[in-house]
Amino acid sequence: MQRRGLRISSGRFFLRYLNSPDVVPTIFVLPFMISFVLFFVYPLISTFQMSFQEIHGFSDVRYIGFTNYKNLLNDRFFAAIRVTMTYTFWTIAILVPLPVILAVFLNLKRVGAGFFKPVLFIPQLTSVIVAGIFFRFAFSDSPDALFNTIVGFIGIEPVRWLKEATPTMVALVTLCVWRWLGVNIVYFLSALQSIPREMYEVAAIDGANALRRFLHITLPFLKPTIIYVTTISVYGGFAMFSESYALFGTARTPGEIGSTMVGYLYQQAFVEARMGFGAAAGVVLFFMVMIINLIQLKVFGAFRRGDY
Repeated sequence: MQRRGLRISSGRFFLRYLNSPDVVPTIFVLPFMISFVLFFVYPLISTFQMSFQEIHGFSDVRYIGFTNYKNLLNDRFFAAIRVTMTYTFWTIAILVPLPVILAVFLNLKRVGAGFFKPVLFIPQLTSVIVAGIFFRFAFSDSPDALFNTIVGFIGIEPVRWLKEATPTMVALVTLCVWRWLGVNIVYFLSALQSIPREMYEVAAIDGANALRRFLHITLPFLKPTIIYVTTISVYGGFAMFSESYALFGTARTPGEIGSTMVGYLYQQAFVEARMGFGAAAGVVLFFMVMIINLIQLKVFGAFRRGDY
């Protein structure tokens, strides 16, 4: 009886402990913490470890110091960095200001916003492989291809889109804009519809024209959304792989004109079976994305209190 009473009292104490304000939040957060450690922290640490190794199968692993990082100093890797940074620059230059302007025009007539939101979101739901195959034919060298037909209307000779560096970049950026323009418009349109209309009315009464209202009311309210869109655009630009792979059908493109950093990582780690070397490329990519995002957040003033 004493043991039974002890078990009952221990059980009640355990239940009271679980119901305490200090423990309940931890229980609810625990699934996320476990998944975060298993699927982010552990792979990240493992990647850092692998970047200092030469791996030939599961049993043949040896540490080689910074050799993988030294071997990254080659023309192919620098070409992949150049393509990735150029692609990221142009996608941000287009996919931040253009959606803002289009969202402002759409917001002038709020009645159609419910229709445009799902319509503009449809390209993002399309499989990138299907979209890539379509754009591969659209950017074909043939004079009858879609984009050669379009440029032919303004007197330009057929372009070898996927055979030269500049036309290839145009094709990659066009595919990206087609997929993500509508998504960014939805972001900005949602932010615009949260701005009180009374502020515009008061500004109009004070004599502010449309440009002044845009600069002094719209843009400050859109600043958090602009920071968010820019941040995910930096990540998306440096993480780009499937678009290039779908356009060319391979991770290694002719003359490295469309090879990205992720494509280079994939080629080294999974095609040439150099897992340690690929891990080193991944570590460099990680730090580049982190540094660039920290710089742009600093420039936007996202670390200052009271900005929002």
